[in-house]
Amino acid sequence: MQHPNAKLIEQFYTSFQALDAESMSACYAENIEFSDPVFTHLSGSQAGDMWRMLCSRAQDFSLKFDGIDADDQRGRAHWVATYVFSQTGRTIVNDIHASFEFKDGKIVKHKDHFDLWKWARQALGIKGLLLGWSSFVQGKIQHQAQSSLTKFSNSRK
Repeated sequence: MQHPNAKLIEQFYTSFQALDAESMSACYAENIEFSDPVFTHLSGSQAGDMWRMLCSRAQDFSLKFDGIDADDQRGRAHWVATYVFSQTGRTIVNDIHASFEFKDGKIVKHKDHFDLWKWARQALGIKGLLLGWSSFVQGKIQHQAQSSLTKFSNSRK
């Protein structure tokens, strides 16, 4: 029998497959903490807004997930998103391992792990290949993503 928190993770990714950010956000606790190599620390409504922004901008998007496992406190999953990066028109295949923490039937911590240099090579081409490993370029990617999220969140108010 599947653990309820494993079902919650499955619901999250099934909603993501449908680009349904509202249903994704409903899996999160109000005080959610999210991080990945691009969005290094989001909390509360920022995390939901990140998914709303990404889902609203998704082009040629597909998602596959597997490896879901969870107990009362922790969970994990593996997922692969394929999409066109809107800023360059380049196709991205992002292979991600996620870890979760739960409380009261909601996700309270969500951390995605992926290779930012590999992502930069796909998204930025030769510049990403040559410089995507550097903290300078990775910092610019993070800053631009946070700036986009801030503009998106402000436009929703």
